[in-house]
Formats: sequence, C-alpha cells, structure tokens
Amino acid sequence: MDYSKYDLSNEVKLSLYKSMLKPRLIEEKMLILFRQGKISKWFSGIGQEAISIGVATAMNTEEYILPMHRNLAVFTTRNIPLNRLFSQWQGKANGFTNGRDRSFHFGTQEYNIVGMISHLGPQLGVADGIALASLLKKQKHVTAVFTGEGATSEGDFHEALNVAAVWDLPVIFCIENNGYGLSTPISEQFKCKHLADKGKGYGMESIIIDGNNILEVYTKIDALCKSIRKKPRPVLVEFKTFRMHGHEEASGTKYVPQALMDHWAAKDPLENYLEYLHKENILSEAEEVAIKKEIIHEINDNLKLAFAENEIEVDLTKELNSVYKDVEYKEVKPNSTTKNIRLVDAISNGLRQSMEKHKNLVILGQDIAEYGGVFKITDGFIDTFGKERVRNTPICESAIVSAAMGLSINGMKAIMEMQFADFVSSGFNPIVNYLAKSYYRWAENADVVIRMPCGGGVAAGPFHSQTNEAWFTKTPGLKVVYPAFPYDAKGLLATSINDPNPVLFFEHKALYRSIRQDVPREYYTLPLGKASILKEGKDITIVSYGAGVHWVLETLENHNEILADLIDLRSLQPLDIETVYTSVRKTGKLIILQEDSLFGGIASDISAMVMENCFEFLDAPVKRVASLETPIPFAKNLEDNYLAKGSFEDALLGLLAY
Repeated sequence: MDYSKYDLSNEVKLSLYKSMLKPRLIEEKMLILFRQGKISKWFSGIGQEAISIGVATAMNTEEYILPMHRNLAVFTTRNIPLNRLFSQWQGKANGFTNGRDRSFHFGTQEYNIVGMISHLGPQLGVADGIALASLLKKQKHVTAVFTGEGATSEGDFHEALNVAAVWDLPVIFCIENNGYGLSTPISEQFKCKHLADKGKGYGMESIIIDGNNILEVYTKIDALCKSIRKKPRPVLVEFKTFRMHGHEEASGTKYVPQALMDHWAAKDPLENYLEYLHKENILSEAEEVAIKKEIIHEINDNLKLAFAENEIEVDLTKELNSVYKDVEYKEVKPNSTTKNIRLVDAISNGLRQSMEKHKNLVILGQDIAEYGGVFKITDGFIDTFGKERVRNTPICESAIVSAAMGLSINGMKAIMEMQFADFVSSGFNPIVNYLAKSYYRWAENADVVIRMPCGGGVAAGPFHSQTNEAWFTKTPGLKVVYPAFPYDAKGLLATSINDPNPVLFFEHKALYRSIRQDVPREYYTLPLGKASILKEGKDITIVSYGAGVHWVLETLENHNEILADLIDLRSLQPLDIETVYTSVRKTGKLIILQEDSLFGGIASDISAMVMENCFEFLDAPVKRVASLETPIPFAKNLEDNYLAKGSFEDALLGLLAY
C-alpha cells in the first residue's frame, strides 16, 4: 500500500492513526461482549475504518454525514461520548433512542449525523434534501451519505442519484464496495465492472478510491469537499474494500473463500498504516503502546458508566407521548371578508398564503412549476416564489419523499404534491418507515406535508381514483387530514403546514371544482383532530368525511323527515372520537360512510371503538357503508356501481327501521 505520495504533516498522519485505532479497539471489545451475551447484535466494520475516518475528517463538523451500520468511525471521529454510544447499544436511556432502536439506527443534530434505517435506500434521498436545504440557505456545505454495494440495486439509489444530478446538489455518495451483500457476492449483484460506472448514466462525476488506504481516502475526499463547496455538484465515490466479518456477527463468513479472506487480511488498513508510521519514524513503539493504553482506558471507563446505568423503565405515558412532536395549536381567526370559491381555489389560496408566511417552505412535485400542477393548484407560484421554492421533480416519488425529510432535518419545511394519491405507493416506504418513525426513534420530527389528490367519481380508473387513507391511519407517527369543504380545506392546510409532524393531506378530485363556499380571503387556521357537526338531530348519528359528506347531505335533502347528527370528521388522525361518542349516546344509532372499500377502513375502527365504549347506549348494531371490495373501475356505470353513494340510502333507512 503506497503512502509515500501524500504530502501531509506528521501531526495529521498521527491524528488519522489515532482516529482509526479507536473504533478498532472498540470493535474488538464489542466482539468480546457480544460473545458474552452482553450486547445483542453487532455489525462489524473491521477492515473498513479508513473510509469512515477519511470522510469524516475531511468534512466540517457542521456538515451532515449519513452513515450506515458499519461506520462506527464516523461517530467516534465526530467525538460522540463513548458512554452514550455504549448505552445506545445496550438499549439504555442515556443512548440516543431511549431503547427504541438499536445499533446505529439513530441520528443526532448535536453532531450532524443522520443514522440509517434498515431499508437502506431512503437515506440517499434524505441526503439530497439536506443538501438542497444547504443550497437554499446559501451555505457552502457538503453532505456525505454512505451505502453498500448491495443497496446500489435499490430503486432509491438510482432515484437519489438522478435528483442530485438534475439539481446539482452538493452530495458525496459513498459506496463501500466490500464484496458481499450479506452472503451474496458482487458477481451476483451487478454486471458493470465498477459501481462507479453507475454514476455516468446520470451525468455525474465518479471516482474510485482504495478504501483501505487512509491517506488516499482522506486526501482525495478533502480535495473533493473543497471543490464541491466552491462548485456544488454530486459525486459518486466507490471505495474498494472488504468486510472481514459476517454481515452481522452471528452470520459468520463460511461463504467467503479463504484465499479471498487472506488477500484482504494482508491489506488491513490499520496494520499497514501502522507499519508505515513505524518505518517513517513518525510513531515509535512506545508511543503506540501509550496511545493504545489511553484509548483502552477511555473505553473501559465509559463501559463502566454504561453498565452501571439502570435498565430502561417502561413508562406507558412517555411512550405514547413520544410518537408525535408536541405542537401548540395557534388559532388564527378568519376575518369577516369572504369570497365564494371552489375547493381547488381554497387549497391554492391557502398554499400561497403559507408560502408567504413561511419563507423556509419549499414545494416539491411533478409538473408543479411552469405547468402549475395537473390540477393547476400551483399555477403562477413560480412568478411569486421562484423555482428554488417551487420545484419540479423527476418522476421518483420515493426519493422526493425522502428529500422532503432531508429538508426538514436541515431546518426547512416541505410540501410534496403527490400528483395522484394512487402514486403514493411508489413512495410508501419512506413515509411509513422514515417520516412516521423518526420522532419516536430519535426525536427528529418530519416537518412535511404530502398533498394527496384522491377519490373516484371522475372516471379515472383503478390507478387515479383510490381513497387510500387507511394505509396511513394505521401507521403511528403520521397525521391524516381529509376535508370536504373549501373553508375547512384552507384552514386545515394552514395548520398542517404549521404542524412539525408529517401530515397526509387528502384532497378529493371530484370536489375540486364542484363544491363552492364562502371562504375568508385572509390567512386563518383550524385545529386538527376536531370534527365538524354539520346537522343535529335525535334519530341517528351519521359519520363521514370527504365526498361521503356530500353524499349524506344529498340523501338527507331527499328525506327531510330524518333528524340526524351529521359529523364530518375532517381529520382522521388525530381522530375526534369523543364527538362521535357524545352523539351516539344521544341518538342510539350510528352509521359510518366511507368511500374506501370496507375491510380495514376507518369505519371499522370507529365501529369497534363505539361498540367498546358506547355499547349500552346502542339501539341497533353499528352500520358501516363503503364501496365494493374491488379496484375502482373506469366505465361510468361500473364506477357508479362501485361507489358507496348508491348503497347509502338503503342502509340508512334500514338502520332507522331496526
């Protein structure tokens, strides 16, 4: 291994050695503790330390790094207290996740580190968002994100590279090519000669670095960082290295040929570098021993602190209160000046006023800039706010959801327009596994609103007509809003944008231009989790939301004899179930109408909760009405037959007659 061509001071060379030695000694200790059953799992980075050290040392401390589970050296180079790392691995309260996640599945704003999730790919898009925020804030920062050779096959990898290239984002994509994805060799993972070749298809600079040569890694990444700070752009870096232990320690390495293990053992980054330091008289054996003793004492002292810490105590209230970031609702009352507008206009107006209010708010979406979005909600926005804040995106929902999360991490607010709610399936993973779980895991909120144009009745067929809110009401950590009227839509959208938690904001396409209402011209807010009582009566309680509310109103207009409490939920998570309980205790009968198909929908949960909490007040079984258990068909007569609108009246009259 050639170290001679790198012109660095002896002080820097010694510092790199110390930085590389510490994680190696920690790992050796952790492997002992793992075999003793004192830690539950371990992902070894032995043999790969030079990569983490070189990258982390080359970067400024205020720049974000997104490491993986083999990048212990990133955490130690950023000088995270070892007792906190050890507590994290033992699932104790002094760690970073309060025992809610393990290993390196955490981040810390204090050290500008954003940890991984097991799905790997989304963190690449998160790096895009962090880098975009840096650009928008005029910061000359680099963002570095790590991944392995296995994850380069994931769609998120390709989406993130494409977005970074199109937007000239200052991201270093660090691929640690260590030979195996768990047990699958690289020969069975990709056909190209080098992983760096994958960057070329996106018009991106790509380089290959010997990941076991600490001086090569540090020198080249340092130069790259300085260059990117001057000229923002993404660069793909493939680090050639090897994993000397199993994917995780229990896996073993029996699938690796011994000759290959021997070859890479001879290229050990620490041992070779130590030999070089001795040969050049940069480090004496006595100094080496002294350094080792100092680090070993530091490890042992911090282990004592971690082991002495009590096991984490179960606190139900704390757990339930840690799913969402606390938010104090600030009511902004509407003024008296109103205008009769459509639902689509109310949303557009509310969005524009929030953009004026929040200078750090960015809108992301397909065709939302010059074109104004497929529903023209952002028409004219770029004239007011510019293309930096109203950004057309490539067709890559997953990467854009992740980028929205990255914007939030780096101090921005993000709105993503999902062109049709149906397309959210392509961004499902980062929504339910990243946005929803981050606050619970490591107290990092997702200040993200995802707008969801949804619903049938417009002859759009199976891929443009779903009302898929139940996918998300099931997921703790997400908020779900579904207004039926222009007044509610504008006020609830403003509150959703103010809320620091992730919100799925459903907008029914069939209502966009068919429903009008007098709406205050100025900015105002409405509380999430508060239902609206549209009608009051003693006969029956009717609960619905979205287009279903209008189906109910139409039915009641045809039956003036029915005196009903009509509750428009407006917000599905949080859910105002108390208003439903109060009404049911008065009327004794409940019917719930949803546009979604029946099984697993919000109506099922409301029915169950009422049966559990109001059973003694019921005079009849709770009735659920929903659309057919089929995908949504295209032809009008088939769609009309599918939608619950046609079956609601008979169900209502039947329940009243029970």
